[in-house]
Amino acid sequence: MAESAHVFDATQTNFEAEVIRASLQTPVLIDFWADWCAPCRQLGPVLEKLATDYAGAFRLAKVDTEAEMQLASIFGIRSLPTVVLVKEGQMIDGFMGALPESAVREFLTKHGIVPGEAEAAVEVDPYADETPFEAINRLQQEIADNPDKPELKLDLALALMQSGNAAAAEAELDALPAKYASDTKAVRLRGQLDFARALDGAPSLAELRARIERDPADLAARDLLGVRLLIDGEAAAGLDQFLQVLKLQRDWQDGQAKKRLIAAFNVLDDEDLVGSYRRKMSAVLF
Repeated sequence: MAESAHVFDATQTNFEAEVIRASLQTPVLIDFWADWCAPCRQLGPVLEKLATDYAGAFRLAKVDTEAEMQLASIFGIRSLPTVVLVKEGQMIDGFMGALPESAVREFLTKHGIVPGEAEAAVEVDPYADETPFEAINRLQQEIADNPDKPELKLDLALALMQSGNAAAAEAELDALPAKYASDTKAVRLRGQLDFARALDGAPSLAELRARIERDPADLAARDLLGVRLLIDGEAAAGLDQFLQVLKLQRDWQDGQAKKRLIAAFNVLDDEDLVGSYRRKMSAVLF
């Protein structure tokens, strides 16, 4: 492996200086791998990409366990790949297996490691203007070309949900390996599917609005209108409906409005919006 500013081969010779002492200044992520290990070949490029993306926020030390058996023994490596995080001279956490990029980013964030300035300056999402249907076509082709990358199927499930095909999205999600259950994208998608199920057999948007115009205290209509608006991407308007139900009758349907708000907070990606409505909910409740 060619070394770079952020990725290097760790050996017994340079380990003390390049990993232990260096981690006093910059966290070091150690990737224990072997050439014969297929999951290692899947995870390795992900870690190397992140080391570049994070622009020096951490360094990646690659340990070839076939060549560095004593290092692997010192760390008690029994499964490959194994990744260990060293900060301030101490081993503080780690994980095993080929996690998707999103899960590795969450692991780094948990330990206060965030992308460096270089990533913010150059990162551009090439699919930012893509419609859900365009995303579905692209991802289906990428999956056909890369059947060993289940993270693509998670992205496909999200695109299917955005296109309005909740049943297909749920089928793709259910087919993913169990380790993806805690992925942030998967958790949010599960929440979106729960909201979609609440609309089975529900009246149309126009009918719900008409019901509320006739009777502003029609809490069932407000609840379903809030779900519809949330699913349609009008998050603030949907949250307003749940909040209004909470104001009118906080214990309606065993506190369903509060449950809807909390569930919505878990699926929304807008931290400012979520923070604002958390405060509004607290003001009503307390």
